[in-house]
Amino acid sequence: MHALLLAAGHGTRLRPLTERLPKCLVPINGRPLLDYWLERLFASPAIERVLINTHWLAEQVTAHVAASPWRDRIDVVHEAELLGTGGTVVANKAYFHAAPILVAHADNLTGFDLDGFLSRHDGRPPAAAMTMLSFRTDDPRSCGILEIDTDGIVQRFHEKVEDPPDNLANAAVYILEPEVVAFACALQKRFVDLSTEVIPHFVGRIYSVETFQYHRDIGTMESLAAAERDFSGRAVT
Repeated sequence: MHALLLAAGHGTRLRPLTERLPKCLVPINGRPLLDYWLERLFASPAIERVLINTHWLAEQVTAHVAASPWRDRIDVVHEAELLGTGGTVVANKAYFHAAPILVAHADNLTGFDLDGFLSRHDGRPPAAAMTMLSFRTDDPRSCGILEIDTDGIVQRFHEKVEDPPDNLANAAVYILEPEVVAFACALQKRFVDLSTEVIPHFVGRIYSVETFQYHRDIGTMESLAAAERDFSGRAVT
């Protein structure tokens, strides 16, 4: 399986730190966030290659990858203009060879069980076209919130609403079957957002797998500080 790490954003909520450092290279206890992701992905025998998209301060990401112990299994694609989370999938559809793909936002610090997640996708309910990692958030208004049925199928999806009905949140890690990629391509748009344009179409066909391991969006200075407090600096487990 090939994986896509979305790492191109400006990280505006982390300014001034991200004025000189891309968000995916923000350190957590001295280690870049991107390295935690690469370590986790390449620890799984299922992941063959990883594609990383770049935009803001791209040369730093490219240099970091070039020095990485996993560099021979990493591909980097530059976006002169941001394409959105779904637009990057569309632009690189040939990379995935019409096979299921793992897509993840590289701005989360996570300890989820990747092989367990892949196994749950393999055993998903028959109609599900996408498997979504979920977690319990302490800030539901900042997340996409899920309502699921007894089989774990998402029945409603609330993207960053003021009065969320629960705290079960989209963890921004997905396994997409080829038909999800085909749908995004059929929109015939350069910029596509997964959360607002693709996920709503598949409500009723998304399988939610909750992680009980550490998971935090490193999106603000407050969340970065919380990660520094919570996390030991070793590999997330």
